[in-house]
Amino acid sequence: MPIDTEEIAAGVTLRPLAREDVDALCAAYVANREHLQPWEPVRPESFFTAAGQSGRVHGLLRQYAEGAAVPMVLAAADGRIVGTSTLTGITRGPFCSSHLGYWIAADQQNRGLASAAVARMCRIARDHVGLHRIEASTLLGNTGSQRVLAKCGFEPIGMAPDYLHINGAWRDCRLFQRILHDRDPAL
Repeated sequence: MPIDTEEIAAGVTLRPLAREDVDALCAAYVANREHLQPWEPVRPESFFTAAGQSGRVHGLLRQYAEGAAVPMVLAAADGRIVGTSTLTGITRGPFCSSHLGYWIAADQQNRGLASAAVARMCRIARDHVGLHRIEASTLLGNTGSQRVLAKCGFEPIGMAPDYLHINGAWRDCRLFQRILHDRDPAL
């Protein structure tokens, strides 16, 4: 399923992850390590190396080829990666759904990038992948991400206790979903 690159804000494009992104992705995670720490799992030191990102990128691209994930990056005009957005756990059949994850670099906050990326990912999920719904979760206190999801048409569907192991502990999360269409699932 080829997905086009799209400019989502002045000088920032959302495009498919590529093998060549390993070094830029590594640099982005190193630069945003403290910024992302409260919202992500504890990462081994190897995650912040080119070798660690190479293995991760290889795995995501394999999942993409298998139709199980859609990994995208937000790329600045200078080639820096300033965020990612990924559909994972793509499930077909009567569920026809996936999970959405995303992050934006600390120096790119409050530019509307998260909202633009999430809106584009919803179009990709509907038009390219053919999904019926997308689910997303946030930590209870992540009101910024909750505003992004609401702005993009996601509705809250509940609270899940001890849902994700984030920043060293099991955390309660607010769950959201967006229904993309009401067509029958592809056979």
